[in-house]
Amino acid sequence: MGTLIVISVICFLAAVAAVVYAYMQTKSASKSHLARDELQTRLEEERRALEAERREIQLGIKEKEIKLREKVENEAQRGRAEVEKAKKRLDTREDNLDKRKSEIDKRASELDKRQQRLKDKEQEAEDLLDERRAELERVAGMTTAEGRQLLIAEVEKETEQELGQLIRRMEEDAKREGERRAAEIVSRAIQRCAVDQTTETTVSVVPLPNDEMKGRIIGREGRNIRCFEQFTGIDLIVDDTPEAVVLSGFDPVRREIARVALEALTSDGRIHPGRIEETVDRARKQIDERMEEAAEQAAMDAGVTGLQPELMRMLGKLRYRTSFGQNVLKHSIEVSLLAASMASDVGARVNIARRGGLLHDIGKSVDYERDGTHTQIGAEVAKARGESPDIIHCIAAHHDDIEIETVEAALVQAADAISASRPGARRETLDTYVKRLEGLESIASSFDGVEQAFAIQAGREVRVIVKPDKIDDLQAHRLAKGMASRIEGEMDYPGQIRVTVIRETRATEYAK
Repeated sequence: MGTLIVISVICFLAAVAAVVYAYMQTKSASKSHLARDELQTRLEEERRALEAERREIQLGIKEKEIKLREKVENEAQRGRAEVEKAKKRLDTREDNLDKRKSEIDKRASELDKRQQRLKDKEQEAEDLLDERRAELERVAGMTTAEGRQLLIAEVEKETEQELGQLIRRMEEDAKREGERRAAEIVSRAIQRCAVDQTTETTVSVVPLPNDEMKGRIIGREGRNIRCFEQFTGIDLIVDDTPEAVVLSGFDPVRREIARVALEALTSDGRIHPGRIEETVDRARKQIDERMEEAAEQAAMDAGVTGLQPELMRMLGKLRYRTSFGQNVLKHSIEVSLLAASMASDVGARVNIARRGGLLHDIGKSVDYERDGTHTQIGAEVAKARGESPDIIHCIAAHHDDIEIETVEAALVQAADAISASRPGARRETLDTYVKRLEGLESIASSFDGVEQAFAIQAGREVRVIVKPDKIDDLQAHRLAKGMASRIEGEMDYPGQIRVTVIRETRATEYAK
């Protein structure tokens, strides 16, 4: 019974659920139909709105087309009007040009007629001129070309003479003024420096107290002399010269050390290898001290400061170096003072001239150790020791190895020439002196038109006598310049050499 009731209840509930589901399905179908109708209504409204908007846009486009067409037509009308105006103006200009052309043609015709008349008159004038020229040639006895050539030759001759006189006068004035100014500057510079200059040379002969000392120097089986040469690097020559021996070596410092050591040994009298080594070491220290003192004194005398120790050491070595009998260290001091004095007078850089003058021959302290000239070696040494480019240029250019580019380098070169060429500064062998004079006369005699040439004033001047019929005044000046250039390029000489060309014309008559 209970089960039947439960089943009945379940069936009832199922029936109710079925009814409810059917109702829900019916209601859902009704809502879908309503939504579809509403969507179609909205779509129709949107379509009508879009169609209305499209019609409005088309109307707007048509209105713009109409306005644009009207605007284009208006502009085209204005363009046609302007073209018409321009055409009228061109027509007017063409009419004016036609009138001007007719006028120009008329004037051209008149000018042609005038030109023809002028040609006729010119021809008449030329005919008349030819007649007169022929008459003049008949009277003068020469043609026009001959007369023109004669006139040109006379003018050239007069012009050359006047030009030669003008050049000679200008050169003489310039020389007088230059010599006066140079003499004033040089004399003032020499007066200011007043260096005590002597022509000392490195001593190579050592006097002995007696000839017995030669045996002690040689030693048993020559051991003393071999030991001395080994420690000093200098050859010791013992010959027949009474009470003297000779020291031979290329290094002046080592030769001086050997001289001091040998004098100490001969003075003491004890000569053996141990004593020789000790004495040579002591002499080397003594010479180093002397070189250091000499370098300091030289820098103080020249007024140069800030030199590096290596440069000071090399400068001190110049105390024992000579050139043509002239002490190089004293020569360097003199060049420094002369260059500084002249730089002060001409307004150049005094410090550069002073320092460049003191260091200009620094290469001579090591030129026997390296290949090259002392100017090249000196420039390399100065560059390696941090000297300025101006100082390096003064060293490299003081013998014209390179072209001079600064005033200070020119002053150092001039001071070097003054110090080396003044009387008593250097000694020159007779053979070298004679060869220099012969070379001067040979160069001067090699030029055409030279009759005689003489080297005078110890080679400081060359006087040349030329043939007056072959060399005129202008050519004489050119000849002097050519000779000076040849001498500068082919010869080495201290200072300067004057070339004087003498042209003389003599007229001689005899009274009978």
